[in-house]
Amino acid sequence: MTVLPDDGLSLAAEFPDATHEQWQRLVEGVLRKSGKDVSGEAAEDALSTKLEDGLTTRPLYTAPETADETGFPGFAPFIRGGSPAGGAAAGWDVRQRYVGHDPVRVNEAVLTDLENGVTSLWLSLGSDLGGLPVDTLPRALDGVYLDLAPVALDAGAEYADAARALLRLYAERQVPPEAARASLGADPLGHEARTGEVLDLTDAVALAREASAHWPGVRALLVDALPYHEAGGSAAEELGLSLATGVAYLRALTEAETDSGTAAAGLGTAAAGLGVDAALGQLEFRYAATADQFLTIAKFRAARRLWARIAEACGAPDAGAQRQHAVTSPVMMTRRDPWVNMLRTTVACMAAGVGGADSVTVLPFDHELGLPDAFARRIARNTSTILLEESHLARVIDPAGGSYYVERLTDELAHAAWEFFQTIERAGGLAAALRSGLVADRLAATWAERSKRLAKRREPITGVSEFPLLSEKPLDREPAPAGPAGGLPRVRRDEAYEALRARSDAHLAATGNRPRIFLAALGPAAAHTARATFAANLFQAGGIEPVHDPVSVDPSTAAAAYAASGADGMAVLCSSDALYEEQAEAVAAALRGAGATTVFLAGKPGTSAEAVDEYVFAGCDAVAVLSSVLDRMGIAS
Repeated sequence: MTVLPDDGLSLAAEFPDATHEQWQRLVEGVLRKSGKDVSGEAAEDALSTKLEDGLTTRPLYTAPETADETGFPGFAPFIRGGSPAGGAAAGWDVRQRYVGHDPVRVNEAVLTDLENGVTSLWLSLGSDLGGLPVDTLPRALDGVYLDLAPVALDAGAEYADAARALLRLYAERQVPPEAARASLGADPLGHEARTGEVLDLTDAVALAREASAHWPGVRALLVDALPYHEAGGSAAEELGLSLATGVAYLRALTEAETDSGTAAAGLGTAAAGLGVDAALGQLEFRYAATADQFLTIAKFRAARRLWARIAEACGAPDAGAQRQHAVTSPVMMTRRDPWVNMLRTTVACMAAGVGGADSVTVLPFDHELGLPDAFARRIARNTSTILLEESHLARVIDPAGGSYYVERLTDELAHAAWEFFQTIERAGGLAAALRSGLVADRLAATWAERSKRLAKRREPITGVSEFPLLSEKPLDREPAPAGPAGGLPRVRRDEAYEALRARSDAHLAATGNRPRIFLAALGPAAAHTARATFAANLFQAGGIEPVHDPVSVDPSTAAAAYAASGADGMAVLCSSDALYEEQAEAVAAALRGAGATTVFLAGKPGTSAEAVDEYVFAGCDAVAVLSSVLDRMGIAS
């Protein structure tokens, strides 16, 4: 029996520490075996992954590469959390979203959710957002204990009327001012980003002053970064634009003759305006949480660090704890195979909670299909419940803190976001940047680059661009109210593939069959399975049904198999390079003789070049290939 020492010695004490250079040499050896003769930093670069915003995920992180001191939870710069205890007491606030015109149905959903784990309500109001009429707010909140359930409003241009309605309701139901917890959702700049409509800040400032004076638990202004995320913005752009929005609101809230202590920051503290501490307390920030868990964790930590820097520049470093509301990304939600959205939102919710978000909204998995049903809302709220009550994620304060990778990513993301924030400020602030087109152009360029990765499946979408299921039955949902329009566009990761699948659906409805392509697999399963699977997934992503029957063909059987497949003039050879060399030319000729107008080869371009017309391979532009195939099949767009 081995007895472990009790003198505090490490079990690894007898082993020498490996150096970074030693690790690099091992990497070099592995890469040489794969045909890459690189060394030193180049070896690490070969294993690194490029992210948006000029960031890079490297294969190894060590302590010397991490950022400077991150402080303690609840203290500036608030990287590790906005409060000393984090969410250890009760976890994050589970905030459910409600849309629709009928206050009775909304009320039924609200009461059900509050009885089953939801802790705050996010209500869409006003015609701009296709939400409840403002005057029906009391009916929608009938039976709700407003001193226990915080309310967040989203009312677009009608934010002032909606806010007044809620404050009146607090007074009518005799909710003590100190017990009221709400976010009134005044966000004129966010509304302009979504709709192009310019709103004056006067009402927002008046609401903030009233809340600050009479409602200590109410925040009047919202800094909503979702319009920029939904327009295709990167994490750094989302953060930079939120900072620009927050600074614009701080200027408006504190606007007056400045004293010498805050004049340099461009913020006033005279009697006509709120003090900086009070102004900071009137803002809530909303960010998207995606299925990229580490980037999401880093984004929420970086957001707090950046806002703390703003507060420090304004002379209020101790008041810079950012109040954060996380929403699982609408951009990542898919219309095909929507069940997979449950997995995406689970990862996003986990990342937001680990990153320190105060409130988390999990969008229902059928969010992109219309109004969610009761089952979808149940799954959405239970996602947080499982992570909090069964996985115990909130019991550890800043669980990602100290991770070399997370700390480095947080630091790099913060620097990239700050650089973009400075660009916006140099352009005259967010309002000027929106109206000049600077924001729209920057986000469009970012989305164009990301669209290339999506088209080439470098950023896979499970159930859409990878492993689609053509036989799935679509979910039927009541259409959701139309959202705002006229401002920044709203993009979705699946949009290019959705357009292809829609063409296939129309063809199926008109003819009873989907467009088909024949998989001509050569040789035994061991030789063709990998490439046949690749080709089948690729063409199904465009709604094209692959026919792989029989399992294998040769020059003598290929023509009959193609004729029986019902393929629409297309075939693809699938096998090993060695079998391509032996059989590709004869099989391709047989396929053409049976009516195939285009013969693809699944493999490296240039393989059996005289035998085939085109190639499909890992990294090809799948959207372009699939669109071209549908065009040649005569499938209307």
